[in-house]
Amino acid sequence: MKEEDETSVGIGSPPGNRKQAGIKSLWIGVWLAFMSAPIKDLADGAHTAWATALGILGLVVFVGCYLLLVFRPSPRMLSPVQVRIVLAFLSALAVTLSLTLGSAWLVLFVYVSVCAGAALPLRTARWLIPAAAAVLIGIGLAGDHPREIITALVFPALLGGFSMTGIRQMILTTIQLREARATVAQLAANEERLRLARDLHDLLGHSLSLITLKSELAGRMLPANPEQAAAQVADIERVSRQALVDVRSAVTGYRRPTLPGELAGARTALAAAGITADIPAEPPEYLPEKQEEVLAWALREAVTNVVRHSGARSCTVTLVPRQTLDGRVLELTVADDGRGASGTTPGNGLTGIAERLDAVGGTLTSRATNSRSGKGFTLALGVPLESGLGSRE
Repeated sequence: MKEEDETSVGIGSPPGNRKQAGIKSLWIGVWLAFMSAPIKDLADGAHTAWATALGILGLVVFVGCYLLLVFRPSPRMLSPVQVRIVLAFLSALAVTLSLTLGSAWLVLFVYVSVCAGAALPLRTARWLIPAAAAVLIGIGLAGDHPREIITALVFPALLGGFSMTGIRQMILTTIQLREARATVAQLAANEERLRLARDLHDLLGHSLSLITLKSELAGRMLPANPEQAAAQVADIERVSRQALVDVRSAVTGYRRPTLPGELAGARTALAAAGITADIPAEPPEYLPEKQEEVLAWALREAVTNVVRHSGARSCTVTLVPRQTLDGRVLELTVADDGRGASGTTPGNGLTGIAERLDAVGGTLTSRATNSRSGKGFTLALGVPLESGLGSRE
C-alpha cells in the first residue's frame, strides 16, 4: 500500500516526491513523441548549418515553454499575465519555425493548442484553440504544403486543445473541493470549540462564582465565627465536588464515539490504506444512545483489524434493521476479502466487542467471507432496538 501512496499523484495535487514527479513527467513526455517530425527534418540535413542550429535552438526553447505551461503543479504557479506572455511567445515561435523550416514544423501548432487549453480559462481558450488551428491551415495553404499533412494536424490540434480544457476544469474543481472540504472541517472544529466553551461556561460559571462568594464570606467570618465559616467551607466543598462531576460528565459525552463519526472515520481509514470501501453514508435514525455507542466501538475495532491485519483489497460495511423472534435488531456487518482469520482464539479486540455487546444484550458472529475458499473475514453484530426505534431502512 505504501508503494502506491508514494507513486500515485491525485488530480489537482502537486507531486509530493521525485517518484511522483517522474511519473507526471513520463505522462507529459509521451506526447512529445509528435516532435519526431521536426527532429527528423533537422536530422535529414536539408537545411544550412545556420538554419539547423537555429532550428535546434528554437525547438529546445519551444519544448521548454511547453513544459513550463503544462507541467505546472498548480494553476497558481504562474500569474495570468505570465501565462499569456509565455503562450504568446510560444505561438510566435511556432509561426516563425513553420514559415522558415517547412511543413514538418506545423505540428508545433498542436502543442500551442494544447497549451492554450491547459493554461487558459475556458472563455479564452474556446476561441484561441480554433485560432491556432486556423493559423496552422493558413500557413499550410500559403506555403503550398501537402494537404494531407494539414488535414492530419487540424483534428489533433482541436481535439487536444479542447480535451485539455476539460482536464483543466476537472483539476480546478478538484482543488476547489479539497479547499472547501478543509474549510468545512475547520468550521466544524471551530463550532465544536465554541460548543465546548459554552458548555463549560454553563457548567462552571455558576459554580465558580458561588465558590468565590462563599470563600470571601468564610474569610470575613474568620476568626470571629469559626462555626459559620466551617459551614461555608463545607458548602464550597459540596459545590466543587458537584462541579467536578458535571465536568467529567461533559467530557465523557464529548469522548463518546458516535456511529456517524465512526462511519466517516472508517471511510477515511480504508481509503488511506488503499482499500476499496462500501460504507453507508448515515446510520438508521432513532438509534438508542447505548446501542449506538457499542456499535461505534465495534465498527472502529473491526475497521482497524481490516486495515492492519487483513491484507484486503475491499471492505463492505452494512447497517440493516431486521425483525427477529426476539424483536427488532440493528445488524452491523463488516466484510473483507483478505486472508481471513489467523487463529481460533479471538483477540483482545473481539473479546472487548463481545463484552460491550453483552452489556446491551447484543450478539456477535464471525465467519469466512467466502465459505468455499475460506478467504476473507466477516464480522456480524446485532443490537436490540427498543420498540418503535430503527424503523427506517
